[in-house]
Amino acid sequence: MESASFHHDHALLEWQIELGATEAISDVPVNRYDVPAVVEKPKVAETAAGGFVPMAKEDPVALAQQAASGANTLEELRSAMAAFEHCDLKKGARNLVFSDGIAGAPVMIIGNAPTRAEDQAGMPFVDKEGQLLDKMLGAIGMARAHAVAPVYITSILPWRPPQNRDPKPHEIAMMKPFLLRHIELAAPKVLVLAGNWACQALLEKRGVARLRGQWTQVAGLPALPMFHPSQLMRSPEYKRETWADLLSLKKRLQNG
Repeated sequence: MESASFHHDHALLEWQIELGATEAISDVPVNRYDVPAVVEKPKVAETAAGGFVPMAKEDPVALAQQAASGANTLEELRSAMAAFEHCDLKKGARNLVFSDGIAGAPVMIIGNAPTRAEDQAGMPFVDKEGQLLDKMLGAIGMARAHAVAPVYITSILPWRPPQNRDPKPHEIAMMKPFLLRHIELAAPKVLVLAGNWACQALLEKRGVARLRGQWTQVAGLPALPMFHPSQLMRSPEYKRETWADLLSLKKRLQNG
């Protein structure tokens, strides 16, 4: 017989998931009191009067907007992202994770930040998560390279955060111009926001358990928040809601 403590703990866990929690601990301990070995000196510029003033820092978001807007094709966008040197995630990543599926497909699925497996493959939604996504799409007659009903897939970030940690707000903000341009160039009919971080990046909201199943607008397109396959693997009880969302997606496409 299950104890009252089990139900209490399970309720607390569900509440934390509802708030957007995805992982309990990091892979490595974090020393919050650690002091960097080298402190970078502020850059200064000499004035006409012979004094010195701090130099204005480059705005990485503005630079990302400039780089993204200059891309007129998906290949040019990929090259612009690969050349972007202002996101520190690039330094620790093995590969740039750009997309999979068929560009121009009516459905564009946007997932969370790349995982270790995705970083190794250089593609979004691989390993067991990708296999589950493929089964979900297959259940409504769609697939990444389907001749009639293809989908196009990407992630909110092109590089994997270390130890699969959560993306930081400044990382999302920095790479968002590339993501928005990606949507423009891929030109889907509808968007699927798979997971909490996709919702955070494009809706500035978290708590996919509350957001799922409700059609909204992103970049002028209909968008449907859904559970990420990784969350379904951890919490299979959400599969019923996800099936309803998949049917809603299929109906939306059929109705144009």
